[in-house]
Amino acid sequence: MVKNLIFIILLFLIVFDFFIWAEIIFGGPNKNTELYFLNVGQGDGELVVWPNNVKTLIDAGPTNKAAAEFSYLFSPFNRYIDLVILTHPELDHFGGLIDIMKRYQIGAFIFNGETKDSNGFNDLEKIIQENKIKTIILFEGDKIKYLENYFDVLSPSKNLSSGDTNENGLVLKLTSQNLKALFTADIGEKTEKDLIRKYGNYLKADILKVAHHGSKFSSSENFLAMVSPKISIFEVGKNSYGHPNNGVIERLKNLGSKIFRTDENGTIKISVDSGKINIYGKINQ
Repeated sequence: MVKNLIFIILLFLIVFDFFIWAEIIFGGPNKNTELYFLNVGQGDGELVVWPNNVKTLIDAGPTNKAAAEFSYLFSPFNRYIDLVILTHPELDHFGGLIDIMKRYQIGAFIFNGETKDSNGFNDLEKIIQENKIKTIILFEGDKIKYLENYFDVLSPSKNLSSGDTNENGLVLKLTSQNLKALFTADIGEKTEKDLIRKYGNYLKADILKVAHHGSKFSSSENFLAMVSPKISIFEVGKNSYGHPNNGVIERLKNLGSKIFRTDENGTIKISVDSGKINIYGKINQ
């Protein structure tokens, strides 16, 4: 009886000690907003973590590399993602979501309603249905809010007016703890002109996720001047498209924006602490 009691106490202490060390290694609930621009190769993948560990994943690159990045960032016991947002149905944005949805419980899946007839997208739709993930379609004028933190959906319009999948992508503006970040998916100059006309100075942001991996067909001079970002993030990998375009880089440098690239800096973390923006690169190395 005594031996059994001692064994139970020792087992409790071991388990308790394990969770203490897990807390030290992986950290407890965050108090400040954190942004992660994931190194997923030639594709987009962003993670926004609001206070109390409320997570929103925006795209996940072309492969399962996003899931591998998650294993560096979070405790193995942290298996819940509140929101997954797909900006548009291109493989370099949705491919990694399939593995993410197999490994993590998802609160809701958000997209613009546009689908694609391909094996990859069909697989994504299948796993959403099998896991009974709530699906929400959002357009310009909609808002995603948690406490004082929110995303404004700036584009596209409800009729998905452009025949171009890239131009129809969800454009999101994040406001959190005095930080403003603009996520521009793969939009081109056509949508940029529409955004300038509709929103003007409201486009101004501290952080810009540069559109379409720095394509020469995006990031016009007028648009970048309107956003006037302090920090610009290129999500890019090895490619044959000339991404990022040197002209886009120069336009941002001329605005005084600090440039970061996932192909050079790895996964990039940005945190906000008492109004101060902190930037960390290669956090998974």
